[in-house]
Amino acid sequence: MKGGVGGEVAEAPAGPPPPLEWKFSQVFGERTAGEEVQEVDIISAIEFDKSGDHLATGDRGGRVVLFERTDTKEQVGSRRELERVDYPVSRHPEFRYKTEFQSHEPEFDYLKSLEIEEKINKIRWCQTANGAVFLLSTNDKTIKYWKVQEKKVKKISEMNIDPSKAAGNGSVASSSLCSSPKQCLANGGCGDKAYSSLSNDLSFLPEGIPSLRLPMVTSNETSLLARCRRVYAHAHDYHINSISNNSDGETFISADDLRINLWNLEISNQSFNIVDVKPANMEDLTEVITSAEFHPTHCNTLAYSSSKGSVRLIDLRQSALCDSHSKLFEEQEAPGSRSFFTEIIASISDIKFAKDGRYILSRDYMTLKLWDINMDSGPVSTFQVHEYLRPKLCDLYENDSIFDKFECCLSGDGSRVATGSYSNLFRVFGCAAGSTEATTLEASKNPMRRQVQTPSRPSRSLSSSLTRVVRRGADNASVDANGNSFDFTTKLLHLAWHPTENSIACAAANSLYMYYA
Repeated sequence: MKGGVGGEVAEAPAGPPPPLEWKFSQVFGERTAGEEVQEVDIISAIEFDKSGDHLATGDRGGRVVLFERTDTKEQVGSRRELERVDYPVSRHPEFRYKTEFQSHEPEFDYLKSLEIEEKINKIRWCQTANGAVFLLSTNDKTIKYWKVQEKKVKKISEMNIDPSKAAGNGSVASSSLCSSPKQCLANGGCGDKAYSSLSNDLSFLPEGIPSLRLPMVTSNETSLLARCRRVYAHAHDYHINSISNNSDGETFISADDLRINLWNLEISNQSFNIVDVKPANMEDLTEVITSAEFHPTHCNTLAYSSSKGSVRLIDLRQSALCDSHSKLFEEQEAPGSRSFFTEIIASISDIKFAKDGRYILSRDYMTLKLWDINMDSGPVSTFQVHEYLRPKLCDLYENDSIFDKFECCLSGDGSRVATGSYSNLFRVFGCAAGSTEATTLEASKNPMRRQVQTPSRPSRSLSSSLTRVVRRGADNASVDANGNSFDFTTKLLHLAWHPTENSIACAAANSLYMYYA
């Protein structure tokens, strides 16, 4: 804009985006009041594909359920027609059940006398081809590569047999077949009585011979078929905690507590060990790998987190086993803050790259941290998820809740992050410069029902303070986020953010809830 003396005055920088107003969209598998949840039905993995048109969930029973988006399919027509029509911006993603299949079965390792659960730990979508969708699913030991596509169901029609005398799909009724061994001859033929019975049942059309028609095969109906194309097994001595696709579309990684392996999708009997933190003497073990993720655009870069609360970025073009070719991100411990629970709550349970690959989001037990890969001095933002639980760490340790592994996710534009908590709550934080957004939502048909206003602190811009951490979302230590007693048995561990829109899918036990803003 122009100043009064002819000089140019710079426009004031735009402020942070306003907090989103979340609304209920859909629920699948909703429980009725008092209904007991079966263990095998509890959802253990959620993942959107890159387009956002498909959603997959895995459960503890080894099943994978696919959902497809329906609201975009209704907008049909040429591009010019679509441009002429002004569709309302308020449309939100709507999904419907597509299909499900049994991905994994319970197994038993006789060599180690170990039961292997069928529970799906992770699902990752692969590139689509020829109308088929592909995905990877894994339990503790075995990864499987699935292809799901529509197959036409073929049926025989135009039969000349009287329908009342036919059974099933044009086959002759069983009553017309040779039923008595005395009627059947030694060479397989039938006697006169049987032949007479068969000919009487084959009643041709009343028009006679000219009306005979050749049977035809029709395929008007389609059904979805899931086929396992590859099985990647016997490569991990410890439980697989994560899998991640490479941007090259050809390879992926799988990680357990001590090793990360690199696979080619088309080769199931060979993998390459690219990270190994196992010491020569297991008594010297100080940390384990908790999660691993490929960079979204650089096929030679990946990150993995540890139980010590650090994130390491490595370049596969160098020796990944050498510390000099990796970059370590960790937060310095405050003096005098160490306790018995320090290492336990510092363990990172999940990491995610932002879409542009510039930032890494990590979730430990108490906080979300946002890391800039160009800065290794510490996280650029820290979000307190449930700080009111800190005085209750002894109780959480006694009931093993302190070992729960919560996932995290980022919005497609990277301006917000989300993660779960207890009492089926999840939290959404704004991470744009100057944002104070810290929303608490409940996985129910009324997500704002238990919403409370948390005291927000003014946050500094990431560019104005590079070495100091922005902390937001801290709650009153005397009560939970709702001012109510806390329920550790209902926990929201798994959630995913739509890649292009403000829509979140989250799992509360066996129910899948979807919200939009």
